[in-house]
Formats: sequence, C-alpha cells, structure tokens
Amino acid sequence: MDKIDGILTRGVDKVYPSKEELEKVLRSGKKLRVYQGFDPTSPCLHIGHLSGLIKLKQWQDLGHEVIFLIGDYTGMVGDPTGKDKTRIPLSHEKVMENAKSYKEQAAKILDFEGENPAKLKYNGEWLGKLSAIELANLASNLTLQQVIERDMFQKRIKNQMDISISEFMYPFMQGYDSVAMDVDVEIGGTDQMFNMMIGRDLMKKIKKKNKFVMTIPLLQGLNGVKIGKTEGNAIALSENPNDMFSKVMSLPDETIMQGLELLTMMPVEKISELGEKLKNCANPMTIKKILAFEIVKELHTEEDAESAAKNFERTVQGKEPSIKLYVPKDFNNTVLDIVSDLLFISRSKAKRKITDGGVRVNDKKITMEQANGKISVGMIIQVGKLSKIKIQEKE
Repeated sequence: MDKIDGILTRGVDKVYPSKEELEKVLRSGKKLRVYQGFDPTSPCLHIGHLSGLIKLKQWQDLGHEVIFLIGDYTGMVGDPTGKDKTRIPLSHEKVMENAKSYKEQAAKILDFEGENPAKLKYNGEWLGKLSAIELANLASNLTLQQVIERDMFQKRIKNQMDISISEFMYPFMQGYDSVAMDVDVEIGGTDQMFNMMIGRDLMKKIKKKNKFVMTIPLLQGLNGVKIGKTEGNAIALSENPNDMFSKVMSLPDETIMQGLELLTMMPVEKISELGEKLKNCANPMTIKKILAFEIVKELHTEEDAESAAKNFERTVQGKEPSIKLYVPKDFNNTVLDIVSDLLFISRSKAKRKITDGGVRVNDKKITMEQANGKISVGMIIQVGKLSKIKIQEKE
C-alpha cells in the first residue's frame, strides 16, 4: 500500500463524491488544503479525535496543507448532531478556556513546526465578523428543506420536542468554515457527514468549487455505542501513561481491530497478522495490550508505554481479587445476586453488564442463564477489569 492508498482507504468510511476522483487529483501531484474542525466544548481532546488527527498527519506527511480548526464560534452554539435535546450555549470565554491547550494536545500527533507546519485557526476569525445582513444573505444558500430532513430533527418533530434556530444555523456555520478557508478536503467522523455535505454544497454555490468530504468511522463500544465524552467513556489525549494504558485495556474486546486501524500508525500488514491471530483464538487481552502500548507510545513515548505496560501487569493483571466473600455451606445466592448486591448496582444494570459480556466467572464470559446459577466456593467473579470477587466458605 503506497501513501496515497493509505490516505484513501485506511480508517476511511467514504469519500464524496468518490475515492476515485480524489485519487486522480492526488496522483496528479496537486497539493490540497485539508482541514478538520474541533469544537472546544470540553478542555480535553480524546481518543475519539485521535483517528482524525492521524488522518490529518497522513496528509501532512505527503506535503499537503493541513489546518487544525478550533470552532470557538460553533462551540458556543454546540453541534446538535446526535442530541435529543437542545444544547446549553457556552460563553466565548468558556470556549476559549477549554481550547487553551488544544494545540498542545494536537501536537502529540500533528507537527506545528518544521518545513510543512500544520496551521491553527479559529472560526471566530470569520464568523465573528459577519454582519446580520451578510449572515442572512449567505444563509439564503441553504433551504429549510435541506436542514429539516435531518434524521435527528425529524425525530424531535415526531416527539414534539423543541428545535432551536441556532441548531438550524449550526450546519451553515460549519459549512461556511470551508468557504472562508477555501479548502479542498474536509475530514470528520461519520456522524458529521450531514454538516460536511452542507459545506460541500456551499462551496459549489459560493466558490463554484468541488470540495471533497472524507468520513472516518466512529470507534464503537458495546452494542454500537460510540466512544466519546458524551457517552462517558472517553479517554483524554492528556491522560498520564498509566491511566491511559489501563483505560484502553478496559475497552470492550470488540474495539481491538478497529482501534488498531483507527488509533495507531501500525503498518496494515502487522494489523492483518494480529487479526488472524484473533480469529485463531488468541487471547484478546494479548492483542489489546499491543493496542494500548501503541496508543501510549504515540501520545507519550515508547519508554512511557513500556513502563505503563509493566505497571498494568503488576497492579491489575497480577492483582488479587479485590473482594473476598465468605458464604455459609447452605448459601443460595446466584452470580446475578452477587454482582448486584456487592457492587451496589441495580439488578437491571447487573443484567445489562452480563448480557453485554462484561461479567466473567473463572475468566470466562457468562450468559444470563449461567448468571442465574448458584455460586460455588472458589469461584472468581469479575466485573469489568478491576472488580474481582472470590467466593470462599465461611469457617
């Protein structure tokens, strides 16, 4: 796989209008202006952003102009994508406070110095200068029908929930970023496809220019839930090496192969080899430790990754069960009882953990049918990575 093939295929869901058309431009030798936007609605970038940064790095390494855009104005409004209710607006002061270390965090992957430095921009540079009449005239390039067709808005209408005018304006604001910077390519997660395509439409109407849109798959957890700050399972790029390694290890096994492709710079041939090992019943934890090592190495150093791996093995893998439960000979408790009662969670939540594969007995995932069976002396019940319960007989 050459570098152009890597840009077009690795960690890419779709390219609009087509990969073939973008490949033709790339192989002509033309240098393009490429960007991704990041709204500072919290102080930390997380591994959900890492795939985009790595993709930008690929473009940068091929000599293209790369822009790391901080959405200080779009961040105040808040992207309505995937939200079932209106976001609470943020002040510009709060947004800028959140963004103060974004460049430092992004610099873990992107090069902001050297011969082809990535450029840092804020969309307040142009959105903040638009007068009311200019905004109205530019917005006339979109129609209500274009925006209202969005699935999330249709769901809110169906459920008789409010949609603010600012939420209608968000796709235009993001779309206008492309016009203001005169870009050739926009990168973003698959959940951003609607907003990015609005930008593509605006570029055609205002600049008479074809903008390419490249979507990146979202890292998925259990039951298709994405990894991100809204979902409460994000891993910040600023985490210390030990915590970062441990948190990657706590991700579900289903994320391993996708994580290797999206979140690391490991050669695709090596990833394929690891995939074959998983298919041939290799221990998922062994492969996941490679994923954790690669991520920590990228965001810190190889020495930090080696130290974090050793720390994980010492403090987690080699750890004795954190809870020892002494039971009488005539006990009648089930595994479900233990998971619910000792971890102080509801039975419904305990059942979800079990059906999601988050509970192991003697290092094997169990079904709900097995969870309703009686516990036995010597049994080790594990919930997630850190909560281990060993059943012992009361003397």
